[in-house]
Order: sequence, then C-alpha cells, then structure tokens
Amino acid sequence: MATFSRLRKLALVSLGAIGGGLAYYRMNKDEHVSTFNVLNSWTTNYTPSQPWEKNWDHRDPCCIVEPVKLSSPAEQNRYNSEIEKAKGTAWRHIFLIRHGQYNVNGASDREQKLTDLGRHQAEETGKRLASLGIKFDLLVRSTMMRAQETGGIISEQLDCNIPIHDCQLIEEGAPIPPEPPVGHWKPEPKFFQEGARIEAGFRRYFYRASKEQKDDSFTLLVCHANVIRYFVCK
Repeated sequence: MATFSRLRKLALVSLGAIGGGLAYYRMNKDEHVSTFNVLNSWTTNYTPSQPWEKNWDHRDPCCIVEPVKLSSPAEQNRYNSEIEKAKGTAWRHIFLIRHGQYNVNGASDREQKLTDLGRHQAEETGKRLASLGIKFDLLVRSTMMRAQETGGIISEQLDCNIPIHDCQLIEEGAPIPPEPPVGHWKPEPKFFQEGARIEAGFRRYFYRASKEQKDDSFTLLVCHANVIRYFVCK
C-alpha cells in the first residue's frame, strides 16, 4: 500500500508499453483542491459551454446538512459540527480500464473479439494490477464482447474470489457532443439515447464514500474509450 500513500486525489497511469490504458481515481469525502487551467492545443482558445460541476456526485456535505438559519454562534457551531459528522473517512478507489485491441472488422459485437495482441494487453494489465498487492473488491465489465474478454483475462491474474459483475450501462456509445464540435461526427440520436445510459453508469459507480463506509474499497471498471473520456471529464 506504500504506492498508494504517495498518490493524491487523482493519478493517471499510461500503459504505453502494451498499448493499453488505465486510469486510477481516489475519491473520498470533501477535499479542497487547487484549480488549474488546462491549455491543451485544442482548448487554448475555447471556452466550454458549461462550467465543471464541483459537486459532481451531489454528496457534498454542504448539500446534506441543513443550512444555517440564524446568524448566531450557536447555530454556526451546530452547522460546523454536522458538516464534520457528514464527512466520510474512507476512500473509494476506481480503476478505469479500456478493453484490449479487437477485430474492428467484425460484423457484430460477438465477432468483434480480441486479437492476439489484445489478449496479451489484457494479460499484462492483469499482471500489473496484481503486482500492486491490492485486494480488489469488485470487477465490473461492459457487456460488449471485447470488454467481457478483457475483464475475464484480467481476473485470471487476480484473486480468484473477486466478484465479477456485467453492466450494460458502461457499454460503448456517444455520451455527449464533443467540445469544440467535430464536424464529421454528429450522431444526435445517439447523444440523446446513449448519453442518458452512460450518465446512469457514472452515477452508479462514481460517488464519494459515505460516512457509513469504514474501509477503503477498490473497484475495477473494464469498459470503453468514449465512456472513460466522459467519466474523466465529468
């Protein structure tokens, strides 16, 4: 666990050697984090249409506790005390893993299986996760073939008792129109339909630990590029 003691709120790990990708998130109660302006080449002169939602899981203690009614020291002390009681002490650790390389020429999802390279990528990812010495609590796989295979291969490298759940909410899709707009990709019906599904997946798995949770938890999500991008931005 020494590795994790050095990690802050968020750590991104790129598995460039095998062509895969893994994102690691550490989420807990309330934490004051400095805001940084990100000026990548495609966003330097672009202002997003909507600001980032700080209370992204609607579980900020300030939203749970009854607000101050009277401007008195006693009422303020009551409020401060309840805020502290509403804060969790455990951390929820979420690992986002994209499936391995797959047969893009498959006519259906069942035919879009992992290539030999994709299977090797999944195996190496499983070995890397196993080397961390963490007892993972749950592995969640998208129900699409390439994610099913990737998750299965990864699980073979981990504790044989790890629960495995399959989830349609984190299947690949078009979650939201990109910003800045991309002229050649405007699947409006998909944004409307699939965006709601992927948002439901976000709400199912991304939330701060409650005060009832006493121990840290570790969850693996094996899914897809657009889904992961949406979760990271959200």
